[in-house]
Amino acid sequence: MSEVINMLNADIRDEHAAIIQYLQHAYAIGESGEACEIEAIARDEMRHLDWLSEAVVELGGDPTIERGEVDLSGAGPVEWMARDIMAEERAIAQYKKHIAAIDDPKIVRLLQRILSDEEAHRAQFADLADEMAEEGVKPVVESLAAATVSRPSRAAEILQQGVQHEYTVILQYLYHNFVTPDCEISRELEMQAINEMQHMGWFSEKLASMGIRPEMERTEVDRSRDTAAMLKADIAAERAVTMDYNQQIEEIEDEELKALLARVRDHEVYHDAVFSEMLEEVRLGEEREASPRPGKAEEPSPPPSPLGRLTVGSLIGEQ
Repeated sequence: MSEVINMLNADIRDEHAAIIQYLQHAYAIGESGEACEIEAIARDEMRHLDWLSEAVVELGGDPTIERGEVDLSGAGPVEWMARDIMAEERAIAQYKKHIAAIDDPKIVRLLQRILSDEEAHRAQFADLADEMAEEGVKPVVESLAAATVSRPSRAAEILQQGVQHEYTVILQYLYHNFVTPDCEISRELEMQAINEMQHMGWFSEKLASMGIRPEMERTEVDRSRDTAAMLKADIAAERAVTMDYNQQIEEIEDEELKALLARVRDHEVYHDAVFSEMLEEVRLGEEREASPRPGKAEEPSPPPSPLGRLTVGSLIGEQ
């Protein structure tokens, strides 16, 4: 079983890398039909990461939050698409290898489903390369290999900090969503992760419009497996970033950026309230379980299921 978990975690790392690589390409290309299509492919990869992580939990494993190699080389959109085709070809080869090595019919069925998507993605990227070569698409970010401008403005620094925070909590909320045995809390964590993905997208698009590559790197992710502990960590993350956004709103003059930060800040306040309510419900539940019923001897509670949630979730809804 551990070998199967290791294979699935390898697939998760590569799906994670593909998400970031494809989003970087989409943001760098700018507002266009091609960019929207690349973002749609990235959403497919998000679904794959979700399914694979749930499968790891069902097998009794710990889903990884690490990512594989992100290839940001290449001069312009056509070469970027060539890198994405290569990423899909590596994924196709690996899924075929894992399908041949795994006996579990449920896992094999899942990997065959994902393989079908990857084969379609390879064809889509080839078509996109042809379209952009014919149209002579000019990106809004000239080079993704360059880290950033040498002396970024304060606005750019704030946006980069926002990207880093949002990326970190996306991973944190998804991890907590995967490992908590509480289905209702799991679904709520997934929904808030989706909202944080929107925030990362807004900040990244703003940076790209300034000709700057978003720096999608994370800070430390809380990996608590106890539901109350994870909610406390999530509340702390929301309160810390709310304070940051409040301070940043006061120090910048760009009204458009102020409005964006205020909107995101208000969402974070909402997340704080949602997580706080869930934490209170968890605490009340623990108190009820700890109090024996009148006239009855206290009975031990059954252990939590090692399988976690048995439903297959989706980051953006069913297809």
